[in-house]
Amino acid sequence: MLDIVQQISSNVSGKQKKKKQIILSHTGRDVEEYLMMLKYRNNGKYKKTPHYVISKSGQIIQKLFDESYSDYFYEPNINRNSIIIVFENLGWLNKVPLKDYYTNWIGNIYKGVPYERKWRDYHFWDPYTSLQIQSAAKLCLNLVEEHKIEKKCVGHNTKLKDVSKIGGIVSRSNFDDIYTDLNPSFDFENFTNLIKNEQLV
Repeated sequence: MLDIVQQISSNVSGKQKKKKQIILSHTGRDVEEYLMMLKYRNNGKYKKTPHYVISKSGQIIQKLFDESYSDYFYEPNINRNSIIIVFENLGWLNKVPLKDYYTNWIGNIYKGVPYERKWRDYHFWDPYTSLQIQSAAKLCLNLVEEHKIEKKCVGHNTKLKDVSKIGGIVSRSNFDDIYTDLNPSFDFENFTNLIKNEQLV
């Protein structure tokens, strides 16, 4: 039984019971700030809401019922056919000159050791945690079983042609080069092994 904290939003665009994909994305900011943004942005009418948020500690927060969808993507069919899971993650980072920390695009401070890899014009990344990957694998296994989604995963973060036609688990960065989530620090090998082998304790 998954331990899920429900904070269901009323800001939905519609409902569709049949789901084809699970799309992995990230918050781009601290989880507390992200949840506050979902609640109060656009005078409480913010429509770019994911189904689930997974914090750095591995806590799963549900924001939409599975059959609901929001305007998370630019393409309505993608929204209708998918369940969106976002990880707490700052995304790409910049080293602050003469300081011992990094910041992301909105100034959130990261004082840890960033993951270094040049990808899509950036060099430093906020790493995802092993607890997040464990929680995501458990959640995805539950969702693929409940919604009869194909139990397969695109095990990389590069752009794919016609990715919206693929069933299973994909990343937002598989859709377009403009997206940097999931970033290069995500352990796809571990995640896909957990999905494939169901070695979850």
